[in-house]
Amino acid sequence: MPDRTPIQPLKAEALYRSCPPEAFTFKTTDQLDSLPLPWGQDRAMRALDFGSQMDNRGFNVFVLASPDTGALEQVRAFLEDRASHQPVPDDWCYLYNFDEPDCPRALRLPAGLGHRLRSDLHMLIDELGTGVPAVFESEEYQSRLNELQERFNAHQQQEFEKIGEEAARQDIALISTPTGFTLAPMKDGEVIEPDDYDKLSDEAREQIEAKVAELQKKLQQVVAQLPRLRKDARRQVRKLNEDMLQFALGGPLGELKQRWADHPEVLHHFDRIAEDVVENAQAFHGSHQSGPPEELVLRYRANLIVDHDEQTGAPVIYEDLPNHNHLVGSIEQQIRDGALVTDFSMIRAGALHRANGGSLVLDVRRVLSHPLAWESLKRVLASGEVRIESLERTYGLASTSTLTPEPIPVKLKVVLLGERRLFDLLSYYDPDFSRLFKVEADFSEVLERRDEDHEFLARLIATLGRRAEVRPLDAPAVARVLEHASRLAGDQRKLTAHDQVLVDLLLEADHYAAQAEADWISRSQIDQAIDARRDRVSRHRERALEQIERGIVLLDMQGAVVGQVNGLAVYRASRCEFGLPSRITATARPGKGQVIDIEREAKLGGSIHTKAVMILSRYIAQRYAADRELSLSASLAFEQSYGGVDGDSASVAEVCALLSALAQVGLKQNLAVTGSINQHGQVQAVGGVNEKIEGFFSVCRNAGQLGDAGVLLPASNVEHLMLEHEVVEAVRRGEFAIYPIRSVDEALALMVDLPLGEADAEGRYPADSFHGRVAARLEAFAKVARPGNGRSRSNGDTDNGSDDGS
Repeated sequence: MPDRTPIQPLKAEALYRSCPPEAFTFKTTDQLDSLPLPWGQDRAMRALDFGSQMDNRGFNVFVLASPDTGALEQVRAFLEDRASHQPVPDDWCYLYNFDEPDCPRALRLPAGLGHRLRSDLHMLIDELGTGVPAVFESEEYQSRLNELQERFNAHQQQEFEKIGEEAARQDIALISTPTGFTLAPMKDGEVIEPDDYDKLSDEAREQIEAKVAELQKKLQQVVAQLPRLRKDARRQVRKLNEDMLQFALGGPLGELKQRWADHPEVLHHFDRIAEDVVENAQAFHGSHQSGPPEELVLRYRANLIVDHDEQTGAPVIYEDLPNHNHLVGSIEQQIRDGALVTDFSMIRAGALHRANGGSLVLDVRRVLSHPLAWESLKRVLASGEVRIESLERTYGLASTSTLTPEPIPVKLKVVLLGERRLFDLLSYYDPDFSRLFKVEADFSEVLERRDEDHEFLARLIATLGRRAEVRPLDAPAVARVLEHASRLAGDQRKLTAHDQVLVDLLLEADHYAAQAEADWISRSQIDQAIDARRDRVSRHRERALEQIERGIVLLDMQGAVVGQVNGLAVYRASRCEFGLPSRITATARPGKGQVIDIEREAKLGGSIHTKAVMILSRYIAQRYAADRELSLSASLAFEQSYGGVDGDSASVAEVCALLSALAQVGLKQNLAVTGSINQHGQVQAVGGVNEKIEGFFSVCRNAGQLGDAGVLLPASNVEHLMLEHEVVEAVRRGEFAIYPIRSVDEALALMVDLPLGEADAEGRYPADSFHGRVAARLEAFAKVARPGNGRSRSNGDTDNGSDDGS
């Protein structure tokens, strides 16, 4: 049966999808209208629109987007446009709680009234500071107060005079002393001296003492009545103060009550203020110059934490530092007399308060990076209310704050932005996540690139340019940006949706246009920006190429070697991503059907690479030993690989190296291979094909080996090619070739000079063919491994003299 038709290399036109400038009808982008953003994200915007309309609890939105896609600006713009047609939410303030000072009251008012209440209370405090002291200094108040005092003094004097008159009738004197009153006997109107009193008879002294004792009782009765009289006097003074204060407060409070007649809670607060002013009237005495004590009038203020006085539409809040306090609010503290103190005026709103009635946009990575912020956010969304508490109090730790403000009910839409990896992790590990964020808006990483959309795509570039405030671009520059966007997407039919990357490119190109004193950005300046960016991050790439060029890293680019192939890998270092060839070797000997992955044994191989090795071993077993055990012990290794190895993109190269070791047929070293295989030997697409091809091209160019060099890649990767101009031109000149392959056989046909051979009806291959040699070698291994042939089947590590690929 004849061998297959040789695989033809790709033409240069297939390696790069150009965007012809003549497809555009404009000269520069200042002739184009801006394009509403986001463009090409219809699915994500439909989801965002749906989520923003759902009022049911739990229908919050998670926007899946990379940080540089511009999703944040686009989401905010969408929400702000929608919010502009929604009603302005209510104001919120905290008031002093006269019944429970440690539990400030939350007051809800229509938008704008919170600001007015704060102003009204401030004016009331000013009037209290001047009006109340003036009342106590007025002639009317002093006259009435003196009248009460004189009345009390007169009543007290009258009682003592009665006792004095009665004592005088009994020749007893009532004498006032600094400590009270005392009684002394008299004779002829004069107090008897102590010596004369001692000379009196016992009977006379007894009579005097009896009179004094009786008068003393009456005096004590009068003195005992004094506290009651004083209390009654104080009550009358307090009543006077109340009457005067009610008169003083009647004017300003009366006006306020009329103004706030439709708000019972505010009226109740006014009444409590009036009661408190009366109870603390003494504090206003003598305060005409300095004003009443601040700690007293502080009670009468309003702490306006959410003010929508100048708001139009619903709020859209983005919190860029979403820690616990910035989300749910905080209670500040001050040091007074060496101690931490707080009051209701130190309550501060969080983003959840400010976004109440609207939308709150958060970067989920930032939320998760702050301790307990995520749990605080979930608790608010689950309960529908915000409790302002310190972290210490929330989680049962010691705290000097004793305030417990009333919780505020919230109704808002929370929109989280984050990468898909975070979305998947939260979905898997947090059972509350799916219940609280039921809507996902998935921003695509790429946009469609269709010829019929060229004008729209040009408007997209124009829009990004205006956002970046750069010079306009001419048509060739726009074409180059679109081509570069395809390269970033790694697909001829796609464009990257990472807006910020393109904006940065435009900014850099504008810098070079400014240096050239150009009126617009041209294609050459776009190329200059791309080249300069590549140069800035290419140190690792250049160092790796140097090691290959100097022979430190071993590679063959000529001849044919048994069990050895040039694989291709992508390396990532900082912001640099580049491809390089890597020598892959294989050895084969009799054994128990085991293919040893040396990378895995050395704990350098990842699980995907291990899976790929298992697949290729099953492919070999199915193709060459379908009716018997595979008596093979083989090993595969990435030579001079000192880091981790993962992925399946080297499995075509590995199976070719292993089959070469079995057939003892050399593989061409001027070719490099990338691609994965399945168990049927079909070649599957892999990633990073542009970087891999360019890496091998650079090695061949530096070594002067261009001419017959080339790369084998999966045919399904052809439409992903957006190769550098230098590679495309080398292919056009016939100095480099790129072969699309669909199967292992197509790869082998290009890499060996021996016919592959076709199996006959019984599955046997021609003896002089490549597959025939592989089958014969495996049959020989099977014979060696059979019992009784001097070799145990379990002794699969003894070499049989086969080529080790070195």
